[in-house]
Amino acid sequence: MKTKHAPLFITFEGIDGAGKSTHIATLAQRLREAGRTVRVTREPGGTALAERLRELLLQEPMDALTEALLMFAARRDHLVRVIEPALAAGEVVLCDRFTDATFAYQGYGRGFDLVVLETLERWVQTTGTGLRQPDLTLWFDVPPATAAARLAGARQPDKFEAEPLAFFERVAAGYARRAAGSPERVVRIDAVQDVAGVWAQVEAVCRQRGMW
Repeated sequence: MKTKHAPLFITFEGIDGAGKSTHIATLAQRLREAGRTVRVTREPGGTALAERLRELLLQEPMDALTEALLMFAARRDHLVRVIEPALAAGEVVLCDRFTDATFAYQGYGRGFDLVVLETLERWVQTTGTGLRQPDLTLWFDVPPATAAARLAGARQPDKFEAEPLAFFERVAAGYARRAAGSPERVVRIDAVQDVAGVWAQVEAVCRQRGMW
C-alpha cells in the first residue's frame, strides 16, 4: 500500500544573483527519487496570465503600488490555478520566490508601505484552508556586491537586475528582517559557498525536516 505523503510548499528566496535557481532542479530530482510528486513553478509567473504580468513587471516602468498590485494579482491566479490544486493532491510545490520577495523588493527596496502589503497578503493568500504561507523558505543569503559580480555580463538585465547596488542592499536587509520575523519557516542558506557547499546546506535542511 502506497503511503500518502503530506503536501509541502517550499519557496526559494534571495536577491538576483544569489544562485537559488540552480538548486531548485536538484531538489526536485531528489524529492522525486524519494517518491514524491513535485511541481516546480515561479513568481511572478506559473500560469499563462501570471507569465504575461511577469513580462510587464520585469520590463515596464511603474510606481511601487502598481508593481505591488500586479505582483499580488499574478500571485492570486497562481495560487488558485496551480499551488492550491497541487497541494490538495498531496504534491510538493517548489516555488522560485513568493511573498517574501514582494516585501523585500517592493517594501524594502522601493520603500512601499509594509502595512498595505500585509493587507494585500491577507486578501490574496486567504484560501479555503486559511492564509497560505510556505511550509519552508530557503533564503539564499549573499552580499549584494557578490551577487552583482555573478550577474555581470551573464545576460541582458531586466529592470530589477539593472537597479543600483544600494537598492539590493535594501532588498537584502528586507530579506533578513523577514527571516528574523519567521525563524520557524525561513532557513538561511550561506550562498557565498560554491555549488556543492550550498547544496549540502539545502540537503541538510531537508533531512532535518524528514523529507527523505
